[in-house]
Amino acid sequence: MRDHRSIPEPGSRRPASPTPIDPDALVETALRLFARDGYTGARVQDVADELRIAKGSIFKHFGSKEGLFFAAYKKAASALPAYMDAPSETLDRGFFFTVRYWLERSEHLVHEDWVPYRVVLIGNYATDLPIKKRINRWLADEDPYGTSAFVRFGLQRGEIRADIDPALTVSIVDWLMERFQDALVTHELDPGLFTGQGTSAMVRDRIGQFMTVLEGAIGVAAGDAL
Repeated sequence: MRDHRSIPEPGSRRPASPTPIDPDALVETALRLFARDGYTGARVQDVADELRIAKGSIFKHFGSKEGLFFAAYKKAASALPAYMDAPSETLDRGFFFTVRYWLERSEHLVHEDWVPYRVVLIGNYATDLPIKKRINRWLADEDPYGTSAFVRFGLQRGEIRADIDPALTVSIVDWLMERFQDALVTHELDPGLFTGQGTSAMVRDRIGQFMTVLEGAIGVAAGDAL
């Protein structure tokens, strides 16, 4: 026998189907809003409003605002160039020449696409400790900038000291490059956060000083090179 309860009354409507959630679009929108408003200023509700979805849908996918930012951070860091993405003619000139190449291009890269750089800066300096711990674990596990491969490249060329544990060399390069490059790009993204940036000539001079420090720490001395 037919169940008449399943037949809607004339003029009635069935409940609307929920709007499908596209996680990629969600993270892309969050990335842009976090870049614009910072971690504290950006609201999950703003992301939901822009996508015309319920805020609860975002929490269902990412658990919390922290989870949403972490997803945005991973997308931002993965979008930045890796060391070995340098032009072949740059790589042909060696490990330290390639380091200098990326440092000198820092401000240009910010102008080309400031959103991922700003989100990475926010994750590194303007978030709570629990998020920073998640970020640091992810950076160590995923190596988005390809530092391990880059260090192997330097070792194969005989430019990097082989008497240092390669994992330690990777940590040294990651830590020093992150802090110094952040200081360079932050002048463009957040003037005043890092003081004393100076003129372009002064920036080039500081890059030269940084290269001296880095080569002194991990580079093979001229007399020890094969």
